Amino acid sequence: QVQLVESGGGSVQAGGSLRLSCVASRYSACMGWFRRAPGKEREGVAGIYNRLTTTWYADSVKGRFTISQDNAKNTVYLQMNSLKPEDTAVYYCAAECAVIGDKLSADFGDWGQGTQVTVSS
Repeated sequence: QVQLVESGGGSVQAGGSLRLSCVASRYSACMGWFRRAPGKEREGVAGIYNRLTTTWYADSVKGRFTISQDNAKNTVYLQMNSLKPEDTAVYYCAAECAVIGDKLSADFGDWGQGTQVTVSS
């Protein structure tokens, strides 16, 4: 089991930026970021795997969000730029994720407690 601790959420105006961090208790082959907006299902946002050689992004965040990982620190980051009100959600970090079809999944992985991101217009 992997313990995960997220940080970096907050409130920003549309067009602003935030960087989320997730510290893992050990290495995981796939690390991902997910989000759950009010009244919506949880969705995959970004994933990084294959020893940092491959990334995956939801279409809604491509070109705006960047996932990266520092293996020495067992930390994964999500740089979020050009934020929109529709990005408002609780963001979760997950370990042992996988890309299944066209979606990022971590149904059998480990999850952090989540961090709130609020984008105002």
